This record gives sequence, C-alpha cells and structure tokens, in this order.
Amino acid sequence: MTAQPQPRTDSFSALSDCFSVDLAALIGEEPRNVTPTGFIDLVKRVRDVLGTTGDAHLQEAHEDLNEAVTHLTDALTSSENDQRSLLAWARTHLRDAIETAR
Repeated sequence: MTAQPQPRTDSFSALSDCFSVDLAALIGEEPRNVTPTGFIDLVKRVRDVLGTTGDAHLQEAHEDLNEAVTHLTDALTSSENDQRSLLAWARTHLRDAIETAR
C-alpha cells in the first residue's frame, strides 16, 4: 500500500486566508478553522445556504461553490502536481461565487 499524499497545507492556507472572511460574511459567520477540511466545511456551509435561496444569482454562486468543493476535496488526495491544478480551479470558482453573491 502506498501512502496517500498529504495536502499542501500552505496552498490550502493561502486559499483559506484569501477567501474565508468573504465566504463567512455571506452567511453571517466569523471564519474559524483553517485546516484544509475546515475550509472545505466552510465552503460547503456557504454553498448549502446559497442553494436554499430562490435568487438566480445566488443559485449561480451555489453552483460555483459546489464545483469548488469538488476540486478542494479531490486535491486532498491528489499528487502535488494535480493539487496545484485542482486548487487553481477551486480558486477560480471561489472568486466567481463570491463576486456573484455580492
């Protein structure tokens, strides 16, 4: 059995530092857990809240966040090279979702 690659915490930390405050503000929370899984949990909470609205632009943001969750989750178990690509895609979806939801 080969060991699963560990997520590059500095990459996840950079995403978390960049987006946590804005994401948490969308649902009236303070950002808290900076671990990779904690950041993914925050993105999921925001996605779920936005998904319950009937507003078209918030639904679009929900879809972007759903894509971001997929990329972030996949990055947890991917090789370092794949992680970079997945995190770049996640960053794009996070940025788009926040801009759309504002």
